Amino acid sequence: MTELTFKDPDIAGFRALLAGMAPDPADPPPTIEQRRASTDAWGESMPLPEGVVAEPVTLGGVPGVRHRPATADAGGTLLYLHGGGYVTGSSRSHGAFVAHLAEAAGMMGVALDYRLAPEHRFPAAMDDAVAAYRALLDEGAAPERLAVGGDSAGGGLTVATALALKAQGLPQPGALYAISPWADLTQSGASYAGRCAERDPMITRAGLDDMAAAYLGGADAHDPLASPVFGDLSGLAPLYIQCGGDEALLSDSLKLAEVAALSGLEVRLEVWPEMIHVWPVFHRYLGAGRRAIADAAAWLRAHTGSGG
Repeated sequence: MTELTFKDPDIAGFRALLAGMAPDPADPPPTIEQRRASTDAWGESMPLPEGVVAEPVTLGGVPGVRHRPATADAGGTLLYLHGGGYVTGSSRSHGAFVAHLAEAAGMMGVALDYRLAPEHRFPAAMDDAVAAYRALLDEGAAPERLAVGGDSAGGGLTVATALALKAQGLPQPGALYAISPWADLTQSGASYAGRCAERDPMITRAGLDDMAAAYLGGADAHDPLASPVFGDLSGLAPLYIQCGGDEALLSDSLKLAEVAALSGLEVRLEVWPEMIHVWPVFHRYLGAGRRAIADAAAWLRAHTGSGG
């Protein structure tokens, strides 16, 4: 493969950082427990914004952490569904990111600890997200002041949750926000091979196949509640998708935006050249991540009326 060159001032250095953290190929692969611990440790190394109060919360029986910025006004809440292929990730791995996003949007942010596979298979994660959303409504939250968002598996889960809300007759939130969504668990998109696959330092098709099997447990990957690109998205909330131009999951975002548009949704798709999988989460290192958070926050404010 030819040497990669970049116009972005930060991405080459961050790629080098990721490469330095990669395990030795000669070592045995890490266990799920080790992967969960390292993911959480990475997230916990990121500082919370000054003035944000983090407090444990349980919504519909599902634990999480509520981040309350000083900028948050009454009523606006982002229910955030972390990434990690449905097998890793938590409020610990993503709490700082949720806090930064919530502060920028002038909302409260809830990092939800939905159940993980393989201990809890499909549709456990979606059931937990719906239960938490119901609980926010039961607390008196106006649906138009709510947003549901997530990255990677959590991005696909965001849209799957909206589909489940529709099926159950529950009101849609004011906004859906998906970062690098894993929305097709069949891994059928063109970006899983060729240029994107060669340039992606984080995601492989084989790894996604393993995580899909762990989550699905034999269920059909074409089920729209697992792979929302196969669903009828009509009637869902407005959808904002951010994805990187150098990630293997690029096809998922392109297909999801197409399906949403053909279903009559308001959809905004942004492909950020040279960016990798879920780059906004790495905002501490990437100026493009900070800009992506600012763009997402403005969109969330416009669609939920938050932040004054």
